[in-house]
Amino acid sequence: MVKMLIAAGAISLATMLGACIGLLIHKVSHKWNDIMMGLAAGVMLASAILGLILPATETVGGAGFWKIVLGILAGAYMLTVIDKFTPHLHRLTGVEIEKHEHNAKLDKIILFLLAIAIHNFPEGIATGVGFGGNPENLDKAWLVTFSIALQNIPEGLILIAPLRMVGVSKGRAFLLATSTAVIEVIGTFTGYLAGNISQAMLPVLLALAGGAMLYVISDEMIPETHSHGFEKQA
Repeated sequence: MVKMLIAAGAISLATMLGACIGLLIHKVSHKWNDIMMGLAAGVMLASAILGLILPATETVGGAGFWKIVLGILAGAYMLTVIDKFTPHLHRLTGVEIEKHEHNAKLDKIILFLLAIAIHNFPEGIATGVGFGGNPENLDKAWLVTFSIALQNIPEGLILIAPLRMVGVSKGRAFLLATSTAVIEVIGTFTGYLAGNISQAMLPVLLALAGGAMLYVISDEMIPETHSHGFEKQA
């Protein structure tokens, strides 16, 4: 439990650190934003494979490999459904708005925060589930925690700019940006409790969290880093 609390605190503080940097820096160029997001996407990809999916396959062995495949697909599909039916800003920079049915009457700030919340909850689950299972997997759980914390720094940073652009004060922008970390903490506790409830379900939960992370990387982060002409740097 203590290690899980430390991990939850780490990913939250990373978001807050990014938000603080965002307040100090007037504007982050697309080039450096794409480089930072590309770095974070690479680390998250490695941790999704090494910290979640591979430990899950080692637990079930060859005969239970189908469970891992289903878990990965379920994690990706879960976020696909959320992405389809939840109104939110698609781009992390807040530039584009998807044409969802209920977008018209929703405030842009709420849409933007919803987008981050959609990403943060499964990231929190991915953080917590590793601490709720086999103690031998703690090193991999810390790897996942580190990668998500690293990704949260640029995420916290780029949260500030869209809020400031629509006239939100610095203080309120900081509070709104850091409040998204609460969703991640809730996800961390959810993943931890789920991992403790059933050891038999732990491999599937690890795979599900891995699939959710793969979805975020491929559907949100990589397209974002390839939208401004700095693909190679990213």
